[in-house]
Formats: sequence, structure tokens, C-alpha cells
Amino acid sequence: MALPDGITEPMEQWFLSRVAGARAPLAWTRIAGGHSNLTFRVDGADGRAWVLRRPPLGHRLAGAHDMEREHRIIAALAPTAVPVAPVAGLCTDTEVDELPFYVMEHVDGLVIRDAESAVQLLGPEGCRHASESIVDTLAAIHAVDPVAVGLGDLGRHEGYIARQLRRWHGNIAAQRTRDLPLLDRVHDALAAAIPEQRGVAVVHGDYRLDNCMLAPDGTVLAVLDWEICTLGDPLADVGLLLTYWTGPGDDGGAWANSACTAPGFMDRADLAARYAERSGRDLAALDYYVAFAHWKLACIIEGVYARYLGGALGDRDPAELAPFAAQVDAALSRAARMLSLA
Repeated sequence: MALPDGITEPMEQWFLSRVAGARAPLAWTRIAGGHSNLTFRVDGADGRAWVLRRPPLGHRLAGAHDMEREHRIIAALAPTAVPVAPVAGLCTDTEVDELPFYVMEHVDGLVIRDAESAVQLLGPEGCRHASESIVDTLAAIHAVDPVAVGLGDLGRHEGYIARQLRRWHGNIAAQRTRDLPLLDRVHDALAAAIPEQRGVAVVHGDYRLDNCMLAPDGTVLAVLDWEICTLGDPLADVGLLLTYWTGPGDDGGAWANSACTAPGFMDRADLAARYAERSGRDLAALDYYVAFAHWKLACIIEGVYARYLGGALGDRDPAELAPFAAQVDAALSRAARMLSLA
């Protein structure tokens, strides 16, 4: 059986020799979803399954796609109340592949990416419970003591928003494909009004419904995609979750996904209220964090757009790229309105 792009024969041989329980022949399947690191399901001859994560092919941003770091985070969180997939191996041998990759055990669950799936697979009761579990899991992530689990040096403890503004603005400067004056205006407004950071927490950095594996009743079984996790201000995660989320009673958001509009899901205000209750955190400055999240989302999508234009993930029909540019513009416009810039 031919191996998919991103998987080589030395990687397969490493897998068979280093992952406990792996039996040949292995079946490799590229998992849909995600525009950055490559994710593959690996099925062994006896029915056991794993997931392998590796950096993307082609152009990669400096400092991004750190598989050793992602593996370290998941391994550190495994003993805590945060649900993560158990790690099964890490390869840093350049004779196997030029870049590190890691393996997790496969978690049998649901990833909800659209309203139709939510209706069919969860139903109203499951959607309601998923809303609650998503919030409670985020509060559990933020309750972890980074030092106690060995992640105290994962990132600087203070100045998270300022660092994020510099990082994402710098990334865009390094890969601009077009003029985005509103991106710069929103950046400057955000930088001038950063709220005081209250405490330090593990910050997922891309926390949303489809980065969580759910049980049929809506319980979060595993939080996925820890690529940009660091230490910092937990309210940034809350702002980003609300940016990605459009409940049944919410107005349309900048993120073009209808999943949370299915009956039973909570609205944004209810999510925020439950997070405040579960975490005990003050959400008085939440609007700032939502505006910041829209700006960050614009930077993330613009980065994906630039990589697609560069052919990093294969040839794409130009018409397929237009929605990425439109989402960037919509996110920036919403952030500007929240900051009274437009």
C-alpha cells in the first residue's frame, strides 16, 4: 500500500519498532481538518489505532510546528483533570525524518464541524452538554498549575497579550500577500489598551469546538491541537472561544462555521457566564479579549491564506482561496467595531 504524502518508509519502520503494540501492515489515512501540521490516523493489523502528528511539508514559519513541544505539553497534562489523548512516542532522529513527529493513541469520539453533524450525532441534549463540557474543560485547563506539572518554563508568565500582538503582527509582516491597513490599525489600538493580566495559566491558544473530541453525550474526551499553547492570560482563550462560537441566538460571527447554531447549544453570553462561575475569574474586560481574538483569528487565517498561495499544501483552485481572504476581512472589521475604530 502506497504511503501518503508526509509519511516515508523510514517513518513507518520507526513506528513499527517504537510504538508499543503496532503490528504490520499499517494503514495510513490523512485526517481531514487543520491547515497547519499534518495529522494521520494509523491502523494496525490487529485493529488498534493511533494518530501521528508531523510538521507540514514545504514552507514553515520559523518557531512554529514544534512537535517536541506539543508532545511535552500533552504528556504533562495527562495526569491532570484536562482530557488529552495518551502519548505513545516521539521521534527526534533526523535519519528517520528531518523534523520531529509524535504519536498519540487514537481516541474514539466525535469531532463536530457543522450543524448537521451536531443535530445527527449529538441532538439537543448532547449539544447542551457539549456546551457545558467545553466550558468546564477550559476552566480545568486554566486551573492547572504550570509549575506543578513541569511546564513552568513553557513561556513567560507575564505580558501575554503584548507578546501575542508582537508575534502575530510579526508573522504577518514576514508573509504579507496584500495590504491590510485595518490589521495594523486594530493592532495599534489593542496594543494601547491591554488590560492588566491577572494570574498565569496554561493557554491553549486555539480552543474551539472542533479542536475537542466528544463522546456521544457531548462530554469532552480529549482536547486536540496544542500547537500554539503557551503560558499567559487565560482570558485570551475565553475571547477566542467566543469568537469561534455562534450559538442559536447569537448574531453571525466572523468565523464561518454553523456548528454551534444547532438546537441545544448555548449562546455566547451563557458560555461566558458559566466560565465565570466555574473559574471564579473576573470577565469585566471580556470585550477587549474578544476583539483581540478577532484580530488574532485574522492573522491566523491570513497565514493559512499565504501558505495556500505559496502552494505549501498542494495546488489549489484560486476560487477556493477567496473565502480565506473574506474571513480575514470580516474578522478585522468586527474587531474594529468593538474597538470603535469603524
